[in-house]
Amino acid sequence: MRVLITGAGGQLGTDLAAFCSAAGDEVYGFDRAGLDVASRSAVHSAVTSLQPEAVINCAAWTAVDACEGDPDRALALNGTAVRWLAEASHRIGAHLVQVSTDYVFDGTLDRPYHEWDDTDPQSVYGLTKLIGEQEALVLGASATVVRTSWVCGVNGNNMVKTIMRLAEAHPQLSFVDDQIGHPTFTHDLAPVLRRLALDRLSGVVHATNQSACSWYQFAGAVVAAMGKDPGMVVPIATADLHPARPAPRPANSVLDNAVLRMAGFAPLRDFREPLGETVAALLAASAG
Repeated sequence: MRVLITGAGGQLGTDLAAFCSAAGDEVYGFDRAGLDVASRSAVHSAVTSLQPEAVINCAAWTAVDACEGDPDRALALNGTAVRWLAEASHRIGAHLVQVSTDYVFDGTLDRPYHEWDDTDPQSVYGLTKLIGEQEALVLGASATVVRTSWVCGVNGNNMVKTIMRLAEAHPQLSFVDDQIGHPTFTHDLAPVLRRLALDRLSGVVHATNQSACSWYQFAGAVVAAMGKDPGMVVPIATADLHPARPAPRPANSVLDNAVLRMAGFAPLRDFREPLGETVAALLAASAG
């Protein structure tokens, strides 16, 4: 498969490009400097000249709080950029895979969110990612929207690295216990994205590692994987965060992977398995 990957310099794009290359694909990976997805002419030029069979969009502005202060930039990178990719993909008959987020939901349900639940984003980031979903789905059966959550990996900046850094510097950490979700690891998500592109599965799909937890529980699992006492992590409520974050977070962002299950995909692993692998790799890298 010839595949064009945007955001190939980020944590997900890096693992996706490596996985596709190892699978024998002809990979065209673009980081932010290589392709400005907010530029319609640049997107059309890249896609039409390279003629990929699939376009997987991992590019996004994911700084949730910063998006609140610059909604125009968030819209350009998370919303209209997807329109340009959809136009270009349609022109050459490529399948578009758009990576989206749990932040399209308001987090008030008392059960996991499935793919048919109503969206109600509460932040600029969530709204612009929802707009990106809508732009991708204009292609109908020629696009897949993949909602995922709490993404971490060896590359890029993420909560695993943040927790590890804090655990080395402080005797006690505080994390909220009233926000729950599915941590998802890039080296488990990447194969799913490739298969969805290859199979040309259409519509909205939720793809996450399994087992829900709070950020407090997640931080404890990271600390334990480091060989430290998870008791150093204490729970707090979101309302007790000081200063309060500009963008609201969904209290419940657990995503039911219903479509993948119905399509015959094996569920992704319990998040603790790839978490352990990620922490081990990061510890080895820091020691080396």
